[in-house]
Amino acid sequence: MNRVLTGDWLDLAADLPASSIDLVYADPPFNTGSAKRTPPRAGVRGRVLSARYEDCWPDTGSYIAWLRARVEATLPALRPAGVVLIHCDWRTSHRVRMMLDDVLGEDRFVNHLVWSYGLGGSSPRRFARKHDDILAYCIHPSRYYFNPPRIPATSRRLAGRTKKATDVLDIPAINNMAGERTGYPTQKPLALLRVLVGAFCPPHGTLLDPCCGSGTALVAAAESGRTAIGFDANEVAGRIARARLDGRHPAPATRPRTRRRP
Repeated sequence: MNRVLTGDWLDLAADLPASSIDLVYADPPFNTGSAKRTPPRAGVRGRVLSARYEDCWPDTGSYIAWLRARVEATLPALRPAGVVLIHCDWRTSHRVRMMLDDVLGEDRFVNHLVWSYGLGGSSPRRFARKHDDILAYCIHPSRYYFNPPRIPATSRRLAGRTKKATDVLDIPAINNMAGERTGYPTQKPLALLRVLVGAFCPPHGTLLDPCCGSGTALVAAAESGRTAIGFDANEVAGRIARARLDGRHPAPATRPRTRRRP
């Protein structure tokens, strides 16, 4: 049964039944050092959404310890064919991989996926950072579920056909006019989560997103006949995710905009 629970990942993981989860996809805060909030004028069908979450730890070690405790608490709920995906970026991807090597074992590493999205600013001091990292680990090296995803081919020779996806997923980020846009900060595109869920979660399996935010992973799982379970400490995130799972557009968190008087 699809559900979204409000609370801390660490606390809620303790109540998960043993061997009940096929795929954990975690998109935690990235430890950027600042709060994330709805961008200015991020209207949703004429309404205003106001969402915010903190994304700051004293140092990288504290952040990794926070994440490690939650991964370890979730492992008893994974089935033998289960997979863990951790979404991160350049700030901590190297440290997260070392942590997962330690917790799960180096032989449980499956993929270091690169999500290339192209949006964002440039810098005169370095190459522009235009990707996130998604680290994939399994519970059992010979039993984990994987269904090679196929994506639209881009070459003229294969026009209109598909090809096997590589470990670089070239999928656009959500633009300001996208119909799926909720206004929740750092929302990920459905196209990305459809690929990940289809690849690593078996049909009729169960996905857990313990930092579910606006619920994109949950929607990708539910629409494909899988069970979706989401956790988030942010009440606004929980409300948005529940609305999306129910096929509704999220209600505004603040009053609607008013026009200025002439």
